Amino acid sequence: MTTEHREAAPPVSSGGAAPRRDGEPGRTASPPPTPKEARRQARRSRRYRWDIKYSPYGFIAPFFLFFAAFGLFPLLYTGWSSLHQVNLNNPNDLEWVGFENFTRLWDDEFFWSSLQNTFTIGIISTVPQLMMALGLAHLLNYRMRGSMLFRVAILTPYATSIAAAALVFVMLYGQGDYGVINWTLGQVGIEGVSWEAGDWSSQFAVSSIVIWRWTGYNTLIYLAAMQAIPNDLYESASLDGASRWQQFRYVTLPALRPTILFTIVVSTIGATQLFGEPMLFGGDETGGAQGQYQTLGLYMYETGWTNRHLGRAAAIAWTMFLLLIVIGLLYAFITRWVGRSTGEEE
Repeated sequence: MTTEHREAAPPVSSGGAAPRRDGEPGRTASPPPTPKEARRQARRSRRYRWDIKYSPYGFIAPFFLFFAAFGLFPLLYTGWSSLHQVNLNNPNDLEWVGFENFTRLWDDEFFWSSLQNTFTIGIISTVPQLMMALGLAHLLNYRMRGSMLFRVAILTPYATSIAAAALVFVMLYGQGDYGVINWTLGQVGIEGVSWEAGDWSSQFAVSSIVIWRWTGYNTLIYLAAMQAIPNDLYESASLDGASRWQQFRYVTLPALRPTILFTIVVSTIGATQLFGEPMLFGGDETGGAQGQYQTLGLYMYETGWTNRHLGRAAAIAWTMFLLLIVIGLLYAFITRWVGRSTGEEE
C-alpha cells in the first residue's frame, strides 16, 4: 500500500510576497532612461506645458490680429491724420497742424447743424422703435397661433437690403402723385407734404426707415429676454391679483432693465453713425438742399471725399468716437444711480 506524499507549500516571506520558484522569471526594475531618452521626455513635457499654457491664446489670436489690422490701426491712423492737414489727392503728404482741425469745428455751422440733425433723428427713431419693439415682444411672448411665423416675419425688415428699403420709402415719400403717401392724402382732401424739403418732415421720413428696419431686431432681443424670466414670478403676481398690465410693469420691466439698457446703447451708437438711410433717401451726401437731414456721417463723408479734406474728416470721426464714449459713460452713471435708488446694487 503506497502512501501519497503532498508537496509542501513554499514558505512565505515576512513581506507577504511569495519567493520565486525555480524556472520562473523574476520581476526586475526598469532600467534608467538613457540621456537621449531623458532629453526626449523633457522636451515632450515642456511641449505639453507650453500647449496647456499658450494654446488658448493661439485660438483667440486670429480675432486680435484682425481687430488690430482692421480696427485698432485705422483708429490710431485716423487719430494721427486728424492732427495733420491731408488732401485726398496726395494722402501721403501730411502737414502738422495740431488740434486746428478740432478747434475749427467749434466755428463750423455745418458741423453743429449735422450734430443737431443726428441728435433729432436719433431721438425720433430710437424712442418709438424701442417702445414698439417692447410692445410687440410682450404680445409675442404669450402663446398664440402662428407665433413662429410672426417671429420670422418681424425679422424680415432687418434682413432686407438697406438700398431696397430706402428705394421703397423714397417712392412712398415722393412729391405729388409720384409719392404714395401724398397721393393717399390727396384722395381725402389733404394737401401733400414736401417730405424732403422740410426740416421735420425729412427727418421724420429718414427716421421711419430706421424704425422699420430695426424694430424687429430689437423685438427678438426683448422676446428672448422675456422668455428667460421665470414663470414663478408671473404665477405669484397672478395669485396676488395682479393684472397683465401690472405684471408687465412690476415683473417684466424690472427684469428687462439690463436688456433695455443694452438696446438703448446699441441704438444710440447706430443713430450717431447713421449714414445709409439719409444718403439713399436724398441721393447724395448733402442731406437736402439746406442740409436739413445731413447727419455727422454724411458730413464726414462730404468733408473727406467730396471736399477732399481727409484731416478734417478724421477730426469729425474722432469727435464722433469721443461723443460715443461720453454717452456710454453717461448711461453707465445713470444705470448705477438707478440701481442705487432701487437698492439693486450691492
